Amino acid sequence: MNTKLHAVTDTNGRPIRFFMSAGQVSDYTGAAALLGDLPAAHWLLADRGYDAD
Repeated sequence: MNTKLHAVTDTNGRPIRFFMSAGQVSDYTGAAALLGDLPAAHWLLADRGYDAD
């Protein structure tokens, strides 16, 4: 068993939000949990684990 730590950082790499999920859970779950309440931004840089459209 393992876990995944999903994080959102500011432009300086400082953490803004974290979400922890079980290792077998899709990365989309973590992204959906974090992206819903982000502050307004001009751009977003993301790393993807799997394509979820």
